[in-house]
Amino acid sequence: MAQTGTTGRRKSTRKTKRLLSAGQVHILATFNNTIVTITDSQGNAVTTASAGASGFKGSRKSTPYAARVAAE
Repeated sequence: MAQTGTTGRRKSTRKTKRLLSAGQVHILATFNNTIVTITDSQGNAVTTASAGASGFKGSRKSTPYAARVAAE
């Protein structure tokens, strides 16, 4: 039998935590979803969250509660 090479696993890289002293919160509220992006003072995106990524699907993504959960 032929021997297989590597298993194809990737090394995982850890993201470093960035402490922000000042920043901005950008909120995009559409009829179907709410997207919240937090940026630093230069405008570089630090993190992004949305109602869909928080686990809400379908018509529940457009509710005010889903927007609040995404903002947390």
